[in-house]
Amino acid sequence: MIRDIFYSLRPKQWFKNFFIFSALVFDRQLTNSKSVSTTVLGFIIFCALSSSVYVFNDLFDIEADKNHPLKKNRPIASGRVSISLAIVLGFFIGFVSLFLAYWLSFRFFQICLYYLVINLFYSKWLKHFPIIDVLIIASGFVLRVAAGVSLVKVERFSPWLYVVTTLLALFIGFGKRRAELALLAGSANQHRIVFDGYTLEFLDQLITIVSGTTIIGYSFYTFSAPNLPNNHAMMLTIPFVLYGIFRYLYLIKVKESGGAPEELLMNDKPLQLSIILWGLSVLVIFYFT
Repeated sequence: MIRDIFYSLRPKQWFKNFFIFSALVFDRQLTNSKSVSTTVLGFIIFCALSSSVYVFNDLFDIEADKNHPLKKNRPIASGRVSISLAIVLGFFIGFVSLFLAYWLSFRFFQICLYYLVINLFYSKWLKHFPIIDVLIIASGFVLRVAAGVSLVKVERFSPWLYVVTTLLALFIGFGKRRAELALLAGSANQHRIVFDGYTLEFLDQLITIVSGTTIIGYSFYTFSAPNLPNNHAMMLTIPFVLYGIFRYLYLIKVKESGGAPEELLMNDKPLQLSIILWGLSVLVIFYFT
């Protein structure tokens, strides 16, 4: 029971909350112990808050998940965690998370509240509308970045990072929709109404647009953000971003993976290597040049 309750919180999804550390890293405050400790606490709180959202999402989707080839094994959809227990769990974790967020920072609390309300509306209604569903998902990543900004006293954080975060989240979101549509084939609309508004060709066009603009947006950031080294060394990280995007395209279009981006991140070694090398490059450029 404890294991099933833990899995119903979707701990594999917590990696998304690492976007909270964006302000800490890109404002060069990793050496500020107070900022680090505050951001770590914010990360933990946001993990709990997002788990509350996932519990309610599984409750709203319980009937559709029962007919899904993979989601039917989730603790709530399979019945291993009862509906009544899931409701109590969702409300309890959500309330505690908001209380702790308010204790940590009022601005952080506001962003957490926005995130919770938007995602509850998404889980109940907005996920049924094509394009809007992915835009809402992308907004969640932007709110994570904003949450990190609210926890530290930023001095050099570039707004370009909000643009890149939005585009990257759209890229991953549309890629996930494409992978799901390819997996479910003709029965896709039986699992999600939103698939009536998507086709593989349409999603491929959206992915092409967003992947290209993501590369352009990140490239602009590397030489136009005010807090970067004057030698433009940040441009050396562009190849890692290019490879990461191309690798993800390869996985969703050639290997027909991507229905669960967190699985790709945890299992695909080349994708992991590109992210690690990009992260190390950023740290070296920001803190040792």
